[in-house]
Amino acid sequence: MSDLYKHGTGDVLVERRDDGVLLITINRPERYNSLTMPMFEEMNQIWADVERDDQTRVVVVTGAGKAFCTGMDVAQPDPTPEQTLAMLETERKRVATVLRIEKPIISAINGPAVGYGLSTALLADISIAADDAVLIEGHTKVGVTAGDHAALIWPLLVGMAKTKYYVLTSEKLTGAEAERIGLVSLSVPREQVLPRALEVASQLARGSQQALRFTKRALNTWLTNAVPQHELSSALEIIDFASADYAEARQAFREKRPVDFPSARIASAPAN
Repeated sequence: MSDLYKHGTGDVLVERRDDGVLLITINRPERYNSLTMPMFEEMNQIWADVERDDQTRVVVVTGAGKAFCTGMDVAQPDPTPEQTLAMLETERKRVATVLRIEKPIISAINGPAVGYGLSTALLADISIAADDAVLIEGHTKVGVTAGDHAALIWPLLVGMAKTKYYVLTSEKLTGAEAERIGLVSLSVPREQVLPRALEVASQLARGSQQALRFTKRALNTWLTNAVPQHELSSALEIIDFASADYAEARQAFREKRPVDFPSARIASAPAN
């Protein structure tokens, strides 16, 4: 692959297939493909490589094992403020790059997709989910603004009413329900997810590349016009990473107990 895709740690696998399809696999199955801090930058670099990769016509992204990607690994040490700022800037660049890539991107959602994982899944041009896969936006559950994709893509896919319900509540959907409301393109039995994604990718790789890329460019204008909303939500997410609510959510996860958000506590009534 020349100098492309050579900067990885082994937590993300990249396979070039004979038909012009590039398969990206998030590869931490023992942690449900949750991301360490270095993996955010690694994924950003991979998408930058995809943009300049002349040999690839279509990209398929999936997860190893039983999950697609469950977001940031909250078991790792708390990020410093500097790491948080760097990570969210990396995320801003990732989203911009994914929207700019003219090659079709297909997500094969083989299992749970949460937070960053759901962002990766939904920003793909075609999303194919296991009918029993669990999809959760998830940010508000850990005390932060839904900043990596929800304000950008959800309203266009399912409308504002469904967006507000699922993004504010962080209620889970199955792949089948996600297809019903228009959040994903297709839902199929779990064992068919990757084969179906590769089949669609191969079909697109044999098509008119100029027509496909120009069509994607035109359609993505809907998304690029909404980038200011995405950047606002990301900025608000940065603020939340310094909040007591986020600190409490992380501590509750480690202690395996319900979250008691400080901002939701009812103040005691003043004494008479």
